[in-house]
Amino acid sequence: MTDDARADTGKDAEPGPGLAPEDARRFRAALGRFVTGVTIVTTLDDAGRPIGLTANSFNSVSLDPPMVLWSLARRSRNLALFEEARHYAINILAADQHGLSDRFARPAEDRFADVDWTPGVCGMPVIAGVTAVFECRNETRVEGGDHIVFLGRVEAFEEADRVPLIFHSGRYARPHYAVPGLASARGR
Repeated sequence: MTDDARADTGKDAEPGPGLAPEDARRFRAALGRFVTGVTIVTTLDDAGRPIGLTANSFNSVSLDPPMVLWSLARRSRNLALFEEARHYAINILAADQHGLSDRFARPAEDRFADVDWTPGVCGMPVIAGVTAVFECRNETRVEGGDHIVFLGRVEAFEEADRVPLIFHSGRYARPHYAVPGLASARGR
């Protein structure tokens, strides 16, 4: 499970006034047809303790300046921490890190217990073994319905040649790369 609304509260997000419960379930299922990567977004609290959560609401925004975005449910118990943070890191998980995704998607006393991480260039927790990490200045936040969209200016990044963890229709998966030349002929 990578939905931050359920991960932080243990409950499904409730439908807005425009969606009946059945339509909300169908809308969620339709959104699940879009394949996403899986991230753990990290920051530090006021006492310098690492905070993190699983999210699959990540996207690139701009190359100049380099910017990315992610979103967090308004009901998240971590919302205030991320709104107040000057920086955060978006750790893109590798295929063998689904256990970390599960851990950071559920309420826990210390999600970082026994997790291999180091402070990144901006001081934010960077998890070992990820496919990429983007350390961002918390530049802008935008209200988006029941979520807050965070736009971050990338101040440092790293990438590694690892197979990414992906999420589709409520399940983890690994990418299957097409044979060169077949993708264009069959991908219609």
